[in-house]
Amino acid sequence: MGNVTSNVAAKLAFFPPYPPTYGVFEDAHDPTRLVFTGIKADKNVDVHLLDTKGGNKVVATFWKHPLGKLTLLYSHGNAVDLGLMKEVFSELRDQLRVNIMSYDYSGYGDSTGKPSEINAYYDIEAVYDCLKNKYRIKQEDMILYGQSVGSGPTLHLASSLPRFRGVVLHSGILSGIRVLYPFKRTFGFDIFKNIDKIQKVNCPVLVMHGTNDNVVDFSHGKQLYELAKYKYEPLWVQGGNHSNLESFPEYMPHLRKFITAMEKLPSKMNSQQFSSVPII
Repeated sequence: MGNVTSNVAAKLAFFPPYPPTYGVFEDAHDPTRLVFTGIKADKNVDVHLLDTKGGNKVVATFWKHPLGKLTLLYSHGNAVDLGLMKEVFSELRDQLRVNIMSYDYSGYGDSTGKPSEINAYYDIEAVYDCLKNKYRIKQEDMILYGQSVGSGPTLHLASSLPRFRGVVLHSGILSGIRVLYPFKRTFGFDIFKNIDKIQKVNCPVLVMHGTNDNVVDFSHGKQLYELAKYKYEPLWVQGGNHSNLESFPEYMPHLRKFITAMEKLPSKMNSQQFSSVPII
């Protein structure tokens, strides 16, 4: 039963659009740069093909804001690729005045390989390394943003490294199997065991979830919030479902409020000090 259930959870978690909605190719005017279909020539958007530990090449796009103090490392949901998300990234960059690093999981868009839990972890690690080594962005100046299945790689990284500025969980999951059924215990064959990892996150966590989510029950968001050590005021979107939170008027102001609060935190703050900050 374990293999069957794990396979079902994996199929539920990974549903890349096919065919991909974009392509990546060399800039005709500058062969050292990559170009992303559908994005006009823009010096504020960089495109990368990053090598992962799993032997794949993942596409990443870095959206620079000239006044950005913080950088969102954004892990998107399961039924989209970067081509479908480019307008979201552009708006978030402009509205929040942050840099945004986004990426496609292995097997999504123009990223090579096949989607899996371990590959998703390798993917986000490669993207983090790019931010750290190429852009010289410090861990404490990054906010990890995970939407839906993207909460898996987000909490993997957030629970592994101690000094991120914050975490946003947008329609996040407790685990892969728990999306199918509200099991009380954690099985070894489960994927994305966020229910365990969130308790190891040592920075403020913002949880956003729709009360009418028809894919990942609202109870996932509520429990993730309850388990977080350093909680920020959650956003429970009344009537929101799994894929439309951005369309509600309270979404952007609440996210902007969180970003502003994170900007005010000292960058050298340690995890013990977070507990004394009035951020709720």
